[in-house]
Amino acid sequence: MSTRTCRRRQRALGWAEVVGFLDAHERRRGDRVELRYLLVGAGEHDQVELPAEVHSALEQVVAALQAGRAVTVAPRATMLTTQQAADLLGVSRPTVRRLIDVVELPAEKVGTRHRLLLRDVLEYQQQRRARQYEALAQTAVEIDDEDDPAMVAEQLKIARRAVAERRRTRSGGGSTAMGGRQGCRGVRSSSRYLCSLAEPAAGLSAVDGR
Repeated sequence: MSTRTCRRRQRALGWAEVVGFLDAHERRRGDRVELRYLLVGAGEHDQVELPAEVHSALEQVVAALQAGRAVTVAPRATMLTTQQAADLLGVSRPTVRRLIDVVELPAEKVGTRHRLLLRDVLEYQQQRRARQYEALAQTAVEIDDEDDPAMVAEQLKIARRAVAERRRTRSGGGSTAMGGRQGCRGVRSSSRYLCSLAEPAAGLSAVDGR
């Protein structure tokens, strides 16, 4: 018998012993994870308790190695489905698909489905919010209740044209990202108003002119 064959058998016996211990423990205790699984070092008190997640992962590693399969352990970032990303952004799933198609949202394809990194979705959410605040600021019109009505009407007309132009030049997915009804929204502050004709996202509104 070759040395390589002997080592292979020794490894197999070692994994079998570990698997046998785990099986016997489950028969005695059930499948409930005990909080006394320890990682033990060379010293008498050199040990640390293993969290339930680590214990479960090690069980799967041992079972795979005992079956002769290769095991790779690698950290994975939180992945979202397109529906989960849509729920997080407050848009429809088709909108998320369009954002992926125009490469506004990075995604990877797993089989026939797209998966998105949570951090990428959160970064897009922050960028979109910044664009929405900028749009509100750019289309804000400061109005005094003593201003000439004709001048006020002209200011609102100019702002309305700016909104329409922005809609025409906006990329495919962005138009759905901002919802709301067009109109002059404002909070009265003494005798002044600050109106905006932008389409604010949920939770955004025009602010007063103080």
